Amino acid sequence: MEKKCIVVGVCGGIAAYKICSLVSSLKKRGHEVHVLMTKEAESFVGPLTFQTLSGQRVVLDMMSIDYEPDVHHISLARKADCFVIAPATANVIAKVAHGIADDMLTTTFLAADCEKLLVPAMNTYMLENPVTQDNIALCRKYGMHILESASGYLACGDTGKGRMPEASVILDAVESLLEKDRYLSGRNVLVTAGPTREDIDPVRYITNHSSGKMGYALARAARNAGAKVVLVTGCVNIEEPVNVEMVHVTSAAEMAQAVLERSQEQDAIIMAAAIADYTPKEKADQKLKKGDGELYIELERTTDILLELGKRKKEGQVLIGFAMETENLLANAAGKLAKKNADYIVANSIADAGAGFGVDTNVVTIISKEGEKSLGLLSKDETAEKILSYCLK
Repeated sequence: MEKKCIVVGVCGGIAAYKICSLVSSLKKRGHEVHVLMTKEAESFVGPLTFQTLSGQRVVLDMMSIDYEPDVHHISLARKADCFVIAPATANVIAKVAHGIADDMLTTTFLAADCEKLLVPAMNTYMLENPVTQDNIALCRKYGMHILESASGYLACGDTGKGRMPEASVILDAVESLLEKDRYLSGRNVLVTAGPTREDIDPVRYITNHSSGKMGYALARAARNAGAKVVLVTGCVNIEEPVNVEMVHVTSAAEMAQAVLERSQEQDAIIMAAAIADYTPKEKADQKLKKGDGELYIELERTTDILLELGKRKKEGQVLIGFAMETENLLANAAGKLAKKNADYIVANSIADAGAGFGVDTNVVTIISKEGEKSLGLLSKDETAEKILSYCLK
């Protein structure tokens, strides 16, 4: 993704400490980050902390003359590609909903003509107050984006909605607004991710080492490119991407049902999940007890989802499969391309350094009828962006 200018507005709430991680993450991704703070926010996190993390002077007082010789709130507003306020208190939400500009943060926010994201964080009763809800609705009416609050134990001792989402979720929401090349706008894309689990009994199951990272990266990349994305996922330990329809499954049979019943609505289907080829023929109702001899489990084939999709593929639909191999990578991938009636097969080998399960990088080769395209060692996010650009742009 092209590096952008992000302005982060921090309000006075205990959740302000989480924004240190957000600013650090944005900076590590190469973005230019500027932090504006309300006076109340200074009681929770010192300006020097954000200045150190962002590498930029933290703007506090709009009346100070100790700045560059320009109208600082105007120049920063013009420069911003995205303006996020987090935590967004009920007070500041009310201000920006009604155009009140009485400090550097709200003045710059009002002057900015860019993507705007509010992340409400407050007591549950404050959040659910009809006045706050009306203000949030008004912000939406004016084109601001709202990242829904999380639920859980609050600093005030209450339990309910009003927690600020983790920094990684806010980062995902910010980056979903930054991509300007929306080449998948108006298109429906379904992505599968993660492993399946095939029950042996109520305690044990058969699975594989898939982390789901590649599939989740593809879902985020498709969403950033403007697609309406459905992510059908097995059991993984990854933050759910925002603005993506999530469908959670466990077994190969559930994965097949979820994908096939949605397949005709899709313009593209990307099968990145590691789906079990076999499942126990009989699943015990009770835990199998350990015996003295050997245990044999009879397995039967699961539905070959990619093969079935190839049979059902409608005109204009793009079908992308994945092939994880330990030997004869390109030959096996080419065979899979023909057999499954896919348009592309993304092939990788667990023998390649930086590829395989659980890591944040990948080394893939895209196989099609037109030939091969090797991408080399990239992060999984970069790999996802290049796969989509090559196959769907």
